[in-house]
Amino acid sequence: MTSGKPLVVLAAGGTGGHVFPAEALAAELSGRGCRLAVVTDRRGGVWQNMSGDMDVHHIRASGVAGKSFAARLQSGPQLAIGTWQARGLLKRLQPKAVIGFGGYASVPTMLAASFGGFHTAIHEQNAILGRANRLLASRVEKIATSFDQTEGLPDGSAVKVTRTGTPVRAGVTAISDDPYPALGETGPLSLLVMGGSQGAHVFSQVVPAALGLLDESLRSRVTVTQQCRPEDLDFVHGHYRGLGIDAELKTFFDDIPQRLKNAHLLISRAGASTVAEALVAGRPSILVPYPHAIDDHQTRNAHAVDEAGGGWMIPQTAFTSTNLAMRLDSLLGLPAILEKAALSAKAAGVPDAAQRLADMVVALLPSNGEGSDTQVRAA
Repeated sequence: MTSGKPLVVLAAGGTGGHVFPAEALAAELSGRGCRLAVVTDRRGGVWQNMSGDMDVHHIRASGVAGKSFAARLQSGPQLAIGTWQARGLLKRLQPKAVIGFGGYASVPTMLAASFGGFHTAIHEQNAILGRANRLLASRVEKIATSFDQTEGLPDGSAVKVTRTGTPVRAGVTAISDDPYPALGETGPLSLLVMGGSQGAHVFSQVVPAALGLLDESLRSRVTVTQQCRPEDLDFVHGHYRGLGIDAELKTFFDDIPQRLKNAHLLISRAGASTVAEALVAGRPSILVPYPHAIDDHQTRNAHAVDEAGGGWMIPQTAFTSTNLAMRLDSLLGLPAILEKAALSAKAAGVPDAAQRLADMVVALLPSNGEGSDTQVRAA
């Protein structure tokens, strides 16, 4: 443990939507002279593999969203125990600020920080305040949001709110200044199809069938990179092979920034990280929100992109091969529409979100106005 450097605690779960922005903030704050620690629950094992110099602490936490009444009753004691554990941990660590990234893994730590009088802030990745952040919003000092309009903020909280955007992976930030790929009248048209961490079965059914409905002169120009579930790979491969479409299919791509850079159009779910990366990269998208997401937050994310002109939302109930083929025909046949949407997406993206979020955190630190000898560099 390095003396003299202020400690910032990050409270986050182990899912990508929380991990990516928390990890990006940690890297930025470390470069500004802070020490970092992560507090997560038992599902946050991913932090052990990517924490670098950060200490990782585990406490109990349990969500209640979507659970039965009996399960909710069982969750209460877990949250209480977790809050008690976090309170003892924070008392020992004495951080200068505690930052939450949503999800129920963050709740015990953020409650303990509030009770203990520590400086606090939360970051919301979606266009609607998540249930955990909704519980915490009135207790924290600062709220960082990702969109111009965020639903669910408590009355009178405007003074707390700063739009920072959602920090994305460094590889995506690195391509934020790269131009949209040229669209000639006869050149290739690159589609990137992403279905979330497990791939979306509906994309495996609808996208190949939709491409099969396109006129041959247009279909022959299309190349596809698609994430699929393992059980869908053979079927989708066979369909594209029968259509003569050049397609690369995998269950997971570890080079998404490069794929985004080369894409003319993204077809995807509307999770917060995916949306943020598409906007920062400046790539137009067709977004199909996951219909069972808590509070329907993916629909709100997709609406925000649609309203900014950076893409088009299609509800899953309307996501048929016929409807998608009509949309693809209108978009791929008129390059100017895609090029305009790419510009709008880039305008809505926030490539310096990690720096903006770090600025907000640094402003909370006692060393920047409460007499500490330690000074942290602002951007």
